[in-house]
Amino acid sequence: MRVGLSVPVMAEPAPLVELGVAAEANGWDGVFLWHHVVGTPDFAVPMSDAWVVLGALAVRTERIRLGTTVTALPRHQPQEVARQAVTLDRLSGGRMVLGVGLGEPPSEYTALGRSADRRLLAGMLDEGLEVVSGLWSGERFTHSGEHYTFDDVQFLPPPLQQPRIPVWVSAMTRNERTLGRAARWDGVLLGAMTADGGMDVLPPEAVAEVAARADAPADVVVAAPAGTDPALYADAGATWVLLTGWLDQLGELAAAPAPASAHMSR
Repeated sequence: MRVGLSVPVMAEPAPLVELGVAAEANGWDGVFLWHHVVGTPDFAVPMSDAWVVLGALAVRTERIRLGTTVTALPRHQPQEVARQAVTLDRLSGGRMVLGVGLGEPPSEYTALGRSADRRLLAGMLDEGLEVVSGLWSGERFTHSGEHYTFDDVQFLPPPLQQPRIPVWVSAMTRNERTLGRAARWDGVLLGAMTADGGMDVLPPEAVAEVAARADAPADVVVAAPAGTDPALYADAGATWVLLTGWLDQLGELAAAPAPASAHMSR
């Protein structure tokens, strides 16, 4: 089991880069950035672009996994996400992970004049993932769907990682639709929310239930609030635990040695 940090981008870019550099120096296994675009009227904060910060981390680090948790794919053009992810994969020497989901809060769609209808967004996510994967192939790619059309497009170079950059899909522990989507890709990203929208501790038995599914993907990833002992999930089948919170909490974690459980194998 490996342990990483899931870091909000509500900050100036330089501290985010330094946090990632410190995490690598102290033995953490990955740094993953939240991927937001705008705040809300009641939450006006500085915000950095996740792709730009990850690019800086790609050249400032050598070992840790880098990625997003999560990119709301329906909010972006899939060809742009495909290109950005490949650029990061090659720049980092094959260390990129693309985490995807529908994205929260819905106001990040509506504030930009977009629909936040979950059924519509789910269809865009599924089709968008097909497009991203097709473009990553490096072969000529044609696609005609409900939301996207591509005619004989070829994206070069392909990712360093083959057969593709790992894709982690966010899912609820007992939601067959989201778990089924994750099963088609490389990882499932699980978490629990409090009533006020904060991150909660996911019961280990819920993680074990997902890990035991016949269609469970290779990676079972748990997002948990800072302060959670990753060892809680060591016997539940988790392959990654990502601790998350605000920057002051995560800065303290990054500056300290990674938990010993990061080096435990399943």
